[in-house]
Amino acid sequence: MPTKTSESTKFKDTMRPEYDMTGGVRGKYAGRFKGDVVMVPIAPDVAAAFPDADSVNEALRVLLKAAKKVAPAA
Repeated sequence: MPTKTSESTKFKDTMRPEYDMTGGVRGKYAGRFKGDVVMVPIAPDVAAAFPDADSVNEALRVLLKAAKKVAPAA
């Protein structure tokens, strides 16, 4: 019969000692982003091609428009 594990012992602490989060504040900078912002990692070589968020959005809109012409939605 499996034993019940408490929340405090469920996950092994893998934080390195040099990453001291003692004085940290959760969500300190969260208010800087609009509610509809989605953050995704972009490879450095791709990020270098786009100076700002507007250029990324414009490129994605062009890609979406082209994709719709090639394969229209059913």
